[in-house]
Amino acid sequence: MSTLGSLDPPQAVDRAGAARGARSGVWSNGRAIAIALLWIPSVLWLDRSASGLGQLALGALTWALLLWWLRHETPLVRVQVVVVVVLATLVEYVFSGWLGVYVYRLDHVPAYVPPGHGIVYLAALAIGRTAVLQAHRRAAVVATLLVAGAWACWGAFVSPRTDLLGLFWYACLAGFLLWGRSTLLYVGAFLVVSYLELLGTGWGVWQWMPYDTIAGIVPMGNPPSIAAGGYGWFDLWAVLLAPVLLRLAVRRRREPERAA
Repeated sequence: MSTLGSLDPPQAVDRAGAARGARSGVWSNGRAIAIALLWIPSVLWLDRSASGLGQLALGALTWALLLWWLRHETPLVRVQVVVVVVLATLVEYVFSGWLGVYVYRLDHVPAYVPPGHGIVYLAALAIGRTAVLQAHRRAAVVATLLVAGAWACWGAFVSPRTDLLGLFWYACLAGFLLWGRSTLLYVGAFLVVSYLELLGTGWGVWQWMPYDTIAGIVPMGNPPSIAAGGYGWFDLWAVLLAPVLLRLAVRRRREPERAA
């Protein structure tokens, strides 16, 4: 576990892939971030009136974007994205499709959501790799803690719709930022996930229930103020599991060669 201001392992490892794209003149962190920040509102805006078939088309386009983006990333990042997409999709179908903690406009998980989680993760990673955040890591973490803390307190104690889930998720985010292995990834996640949630709920693409639908006792905002604190668990498992899965995959590829 690293402390505040330490070097972020995923971002350090992935600089090679980012640099390769920058040298080719085709890819850079800045372009990646711009694509994500344009793609997210475009898909959500179109989904405001899309049919089920339209959502399938948006899903196909989002998968295409994700696969194209992954061509510019390292094997480690590709495995991280697989972990995020699998975990996030399971959570979507359990907490939205089954428990109804939040519900989508057409009452099912849209086809673009699973690959969309991959786009969100990559955008957060790209933000964390930018030169300005790398040079001002400590200031970025402190600023995120302050802004997110103010938002969480507003939701819990001031907002007309009480949001205790957001306050809990702020505690999660603070833990990731202070003791996580990839602090700037969580800074990026706070920015991207907050952007996504505010647009999605503001345009009516999905909505959160006033209280949790499991026990019915936890009040929630629409959206919960610090959704990135919940999303950070996907990031955490991606960072922890991807190196192990990648080593296992490499070992399995080498076994036939050794046998021959």
